[in-house]
This record gives sequence, structure tokens and C-alpha cells, in this order.
Amino acid sequence: MQLMRRFARAAAVVAVFMAFQGQATAQELRFFQLGTGPTGETRFPVGGLIANALSNPPGSRECEKGGSCGVPGLVAVAKSTGGSVANVEAIGQKRLDAALVHADIAYWAYHGTGIYKGKGAVSNLRGIAMLYPETLHLVARKGAKIASVKDLRGKKVSFGDKDSGSLVHGRLLLEGYGIGEKQMKLSFLKPGAAADALAAGELDAFLMVDAFPVPVIADLARKTAINLVPLDGPEAAKMLERFPFLLQSQIDGGTYDGMADPVKSLGVGVALVTGAEQDEKLIYGVTRALWHPSTQKLLTQNSPHGAKINLDAQTIEKMGIQIHGGASAFYFDAGLVR
Repeated sequence: MQLMRRFARAAAVVAVFMAFQGQATAQELRFFQLGTGPTGETRFPVGGLIANALSNPPGSRECEKGGSCGVPGLVAVAKSTGGSVANVEAIGQKRLDAALVHADIAYWAYHGTGIYKGKGAVSNLRGIAMLYPETLHLVARKGAKIASVKDLRGKKVSFGDKDSGSLVHGRLLLEGYGIGEKQMKLSFLKPGAAADALAAGELDAFLMVDAFPVPVIADLARKTAINLVPLDGPEAAKMLERFPFLLQSQIDGGTYDGMADPVKSLGVGVALVTGAEQDEKLIYGVTRALWHPSTQKLLTQNSPHGAKINLDAQTIEKMGIQIHGGASAFYFDAGLVR
């Protein structure tokens, strides 16, 4: 009888301990929403890999033992979005914890210039890291007689949907090459829909800003004759001089079916951004997890663009916006900033 009482007391103690542990675990669990881009673009799968690397839910195996090296208690979720403009808006309204955004969109939003002139700056926007470059792809249907940007006059064109960064870049191209929007028939289609419309002969050209090879374009090239329109010449040179966030780029020959020679183009970096209101300790952990060797291995093994994501001084210098205090503290500890 006495043994039974001892067993009951022990069981009660274990039950209380387990209940306490359950409460502690529930309190430690934190969800973290990461905005990426449309499902057909590189930012979506890369964002998924980053979210996986940042996650370290309660009960995970320790990093040193081959487990998660993310932020303790964090469950990061990659969310498909309309693109950079939509992501900046969501950060400004505190609907996302972090997001992948084109560097020029982030720059304009933070400073209240460019497309944000008159709208007001997104004052809580903060940088975490510059990740990798993406290239402007101006895709034309063969037979549409589009050999340069100036040939878009009178054509049926899509630069992306109304919340996309590619629409902003498309308008930059028109301005740079001296073309008005009213000189073409402009549609606002997501990448997949634009590719389908071009294949059906309902569209002459569309613009995507992504790291090559782009799956949507690769799939299109296998079933439809296309050509990539070069973005070069004096107009492109002036754009590079005027906009410091633009990069010279080149799409390698053989990247897509029917593409024998390299095509000159323009590029822009992809930045990981967050909100100023995010806890410094949390963002320090996010930044540390992003640059952990296990994350680098995960990105390199699972994405053709993972090897381009490297930690160096340019990771911070190219941001063009204020770095979040937590990220800045990590870079100071890593010896990258003074």
C-alpha cells in the first residue's frame, strides 16, 4: 500500500513536470513569416530553403549533433507573394516578419524616392543581408520581330502584375529607352500566365527579373520558339550610371533551348529585409543562422544560386538602407563592421 502511494506521488510529480515542460515549450515556440515571391520565381524556393535553415522548433536535435542550427524555438514559414512591392508593403504594415526584396525597391521605399516619391518612405524597413543577383529577362516570341527594347512599340507586352518588382523594372526600361507605356498594349500578368499567353500567341513579350535559368522560361523555351532581347547599348550604359543599384549582367549561351549565344542584360540584387520593430536578439539569431555553415551547405546543395550567397563586406555595403540593429550586432561580432 505504501509502495502504491509513493508510485502515485511520483506519477503526480512527473505529470506536473511534463505539464510545465509543455507550457514552457509552447511559450518558446515562435512563428516567423518570410515573404518570397511568385511560385514560378527563384525567390520562392530560395526563401523556402532559408526558412528551413532559420527554423529550430522546440525538441529539435542540437546543431552540434547534426540537428537544426536555426534560431531556438523558431518556426519560419516561407510565403508566396506578389513580389518586392507587395513584400515592402507587408513589412511596412507589419504583416510579414521578413521578406526577399529587390535592392532597388528596398532603396526607394526606405528613402521615399523613385516609385515611392510622393507616397512617403517606409520608415520601418531595415536590412539583414544582400543575398544574390537576379537578371532582367525580356522574353519575346520569335516571329514578333522584337530585337531591341525599342521594338516593343505597338506590341502586346507584360511586365508582371501590379504589385511586382518586374513592373517597376519594366517601366525603368521604357524610360531608359525613351518609350511611353501608351505606345504598347500593356498587360499585368504573373510569370506563369505571361508564359502561357506568349505560347498561345496572345502576347508578344514579357519581362521577368530572376536568377537564370528561370524554370518558367526554360519550360516555355522547350515548347515555343523564343528569343531573349539584349539590354545593352548607350541606353543601358546611361541606366547603369544613373541607378547605382543596377548591375551589368549576361545570360550565358545555352541557358535556354534555342539560345546559342550569350545575351547582355541588366541585373539587380535580392536583399533580405525586416521591420525595425523586430526584436534585436531575434534578428541577431536570424542573421547568425543565415550565415551558419550548415545553411551555406543547404543552399549550395539545393539551389543553383546558393553558391552566390556569400558572407562578405558587400553583404552590408550594397544594402543602401539602414541595417537592423540585431543584424548589425552580428556583423560587428563577425568583424565585418566597426
